[in-house]
Amino acid sequence: MRVVLLTHGGADLVIKQLAMLKGVELVGVFIETATVLSRGRFEKLKRSIKYDGLIATAAKMAGRTAPPISHSEDLTRLAAADLGVTVADVENYHSDDSVRVLKAANADLGVIYGTNIIKESVFSIPKFGSINLHQGLAPFYRGGPPVFWELFNNEREVGLTAHFVAAKVDTGDIVLQAKVRLEYDDSFGLDFEAFIDNYRARLREDSARLVANAVAAIASGSNSRTPQDTNLGTRYRLPTKRQKDELRRRLKLRLARGSE
Repeated sequence: MRVVLLTHGGADLVIKQLAMLKGVELVGVFIETATVLSRGRFEKLKRSIKYDGLIATAAKMAGRTAPPISHSEDLTRLAAADLGVTVADVENYHSDDSVRVLKAANADLGVIYGTNIIKESVFSIPKFGSINLHQGLAPFYRGGPPVFWELFNNEREVGLTAHFVAAKVDTGDIVLQAKVRLEYDDSFGLDFEAFIDNYRARLREDSARLVANAVAAIASGSNSRTPQDTNLGTRYRLPTKRQKDELRRRLKLRLARGSE
């Protein structure tokens, strides 16, 4: 079975896992380079105030904060190069040129790992469609961001879901799922963003393994597709500044109880 991988980076472990599968050939890795949605200055300002607050927005406007440096894309390229897999840079998955290149790959299955929303004009190109790795227990946790809402709702586990891609976000038939224990590390104090980054880094191996197992099941014909009941659960969105502050308030109470 011929497989293509669509990603923004951080897929090195997925590539290595796919390479070990019998009867599966990874024929291309496609990295989208225009990963930030284009918005006008006023819209950017309004969103920043809504999600980050006035103080953080003012700091960004003054140039006192810098975006984090990520080496995930480089690791993805290195993993592909080590295995002799072709890497193709595309500015936008939905451009005519990108669609043409993806069709030329003649893939049986697409694997989507860490991208923006992909439209049907792209995810339906492979013969059997595409699957996505969602860090959330679908259908109960759809959308994102991963881990934040599980912390907010005081969940004890985070789900990982490999599902076929459908027109609506994270609603396609489920192939495989797994659960990972979630327990807040009090050493992070109120810095839940750092905790989430650390926790998600530890999810990489489990995520890559789940993707590979889902691909193997599809390749062997042993997979079962479980339709989702989207009346269950919620399609989550980015948390607002108010919701972030509420999580910090809850963590502060938790830490105060723990010190008694």
